[in-house]
Amino acid sequence: MITALKNHPLKSLSLIFLSAGLFLLIQVIMPVINFEVWEVSQNLQSSLITPQMKEGPKVLGVTVYDRDNFPQIVSSLKRDTQPNYTKFNLSVPSLHINKEEVLVDSNDLAKGLAHLPGSALPGEKGNVFVSGHSALSQLFDVKKAVFSKLSDLKKGDQIILETPSTKFIYEVSGFKVVNPNDISVINSPDDLGRFISLMTCVPPGLNFKRLVVLGKML
Repeated sequence: MITALKNHPLKSLSLIFLSAGLFLLIQVIMPVINFEVWEVSQNLQSSLITPQMKEGPKVLGVTVYDRDNFPQIVSSLKRDTQPNYTKFNLSVPSLHINKEEVLVDSNDLAKGLAHLPGSALPGEKGNVFVSGHSALSQLFDVKKAVFSKLSDLKKGDQIILETPSTKFIYEVSGFKVVNPNDISVINSPDDLGRFISLMTCVPPGLNFKRLVVLGKML
């Protein structure tokens, strides 16, 4: 009886650790499963998939750099005329993203949302290309993982960009899942429209592939 009583706290502690481990495992696995289900549903609902972004030739000055096993699209492109601002705000009402700062012409995702150097500026013709981190779940979410819920977007949702003087509204038109080394996604779908692309890692918190959400300015 005395031995059983002595072992009881250890058994309780083991159960606590086991429960905590299972809970954390579920938090990691469920986002992956949810994303796989989402991707299959997108393939079945082809009407939601944007027309393929043009492949086009490789863009000189744009490459994929592997930093600590994290493949990232990096650009050394320079624009002829510099904007009079170094950042703009991005809002996505349906995801409760409100005026998150985007650094202009930045390859540094560690600081938050980054606008690919040389890509279109808000309101310009071409493709405003913005990248950001995701996270495994809200438990692991941090301020810098702004794009954790990009796959929750739906066709017709709004993406709002605000520069110091002007507001631009884009409407989500489709989605694309690509390999990390596919730089064709930085291209604009056509030469006349004004587009935005939001890119993050998928499944959430992992870097196997990239999800690109495409929007077109209203």
